[in-house]
Amino acid sequence: MNKKTQKVKVDEIAEIRELLREYGVRATPARITVMQELRAANSPLSHSDLAEKLVPLGFDRATVFRNLNDLADAELISRAELGDHVWRFEAFDPDRPAGEKHPHFVCEACGNITCMEKLEFTPVSKRMTRAIGHITEILIKGLCNDCKAAGAV
Repeated sequence: MNKKTQKVKVDEIAEIRELLREYGVRATPARITVMQELRAANSPLSHSDLAEKLVPLGFDRATVFRNLNDLADAELISRAELGDHVWRFEAFDPDRPAGEKHPHFVCEACGNITCMEKLEFTPVSKRMTRAIGHITEILIKGLCNDCKAAGAV
């Protein structure tokens, strides 16, 4: 690892430590590592996904599970069930208002999940949602381009 990479990692660890303290959560090595992995991920990760990465680093599956739930309970990460009865976790975007979630697209053929960060509602859909109530999550299902091209049904 070069000096620039080390500096970025040290800065990120310091940032995560401070964030954990702000939320009243102890900054343990497991919590810091879980937060690093979630921040680096391109889509929500399951406990199993994280355990696969972190067990070889010396963290056991139960520790990963407990820390995911502790971080979600502290509202540092979001926890979502995307239609397959598996909890998935992701770090909140620091540029979004606290706790605000974004929609997800789930491919019904391959199971890949895509975060839809830039999805905008039209004025009509915004009025409709206000008439319904407070929407907490949006899940869109379909076929990704790869599965569509492969002829998945």
